[in-house]
Amino acid sequence: MASPNPFDQQAKIPGVKHVIAVSSGKGGVGKSTVSTHLALALAKRFKVGLLDSDIYGPSIPRMLGCLKQKPAITPEQKLIPIERYGLKLMSIGFLIEESAAVVWRGPMLFKAMDQFLRDVQWGELDFLIVDLPPGTGDVQLSLAQKVPLAGAVIVSTPQNISLIDVKKAVDMFQRLQVPLLGAVENMAYMINPVTNERMQLFPKGEIDGYFESLKIPKLGEVPFNPNVGLASEAGIPVIESYPESAESVVFKQIAEKLATRFT
Repeated sequence: MASPNPFDQQAKIPGVKHVIAVSSGKGGVGKSTVSTHLALALAKRFKVGLLDSDIYGPSIPRMLGCLKQKPAITPEQKLIPIERYGLKLMSIGFLIEESAAVVWRGPMLFKAMDQFLRDVQWGELDFLIVDLPPGTGDVQLSLAQKVPLAGAVIVSTPQNISLIDVKKAVDMFQRLQVPLLGAVENMAYMINPVTNERMQLFPKGEIDGYFESLKIPKLGEVPFNPNVGLASEAGIPVIESYPESAESVVFKQIAEKLATRFT
């Protein structure tokens, strides 16, 4: 008797049109920053939710200034998302203390992902952006098995040390037959505040050639600016606190490119 296909359990989230995963394959490249600002940019025109699926290291609650908020529960035992800047938000960070470690094996992660997808009252959404944790493990597989993904956005910094793990994430999505919607090069360069010249903050590796070889479109190059980190620490993302900054403009352009794929 053939083993059951784990992808047979895929089912759409009621009311959610498009689920988009944001992945990097590694930590430290600003994936959560990209997820947050992409969701905020899309929310200027669409109904958008943002799911922080990093169970071990959630960062979305702090980045959006709602760390102390707790989701209410409906009579049907559904979690009501936290709302901030026009986004509907859900994260394990709303349910546990920030300093508490989550010590779970795979089955618990699968259950948590199922609850975030099925037991949250997402309502009507044009886009649900899912901020994936580093790696290519349980959470990524659980998401792909449980809901049909509209596609994935890959985040990388310029250097080859980042590209090594990005290639693994790309390979994972190809194996799972998830469309690759495009790539974002984060911290791609820095503008010298004195000379206004473009500086290469990290060594430029083979990132452009790699994405071109696979026909993965480059959605945008986000410049490095300390204000992005400062704004996220303060819980007021740069797209809200400095909407005309170069970084905010690029995030809006990335969101527009993505939106045209579905509208």
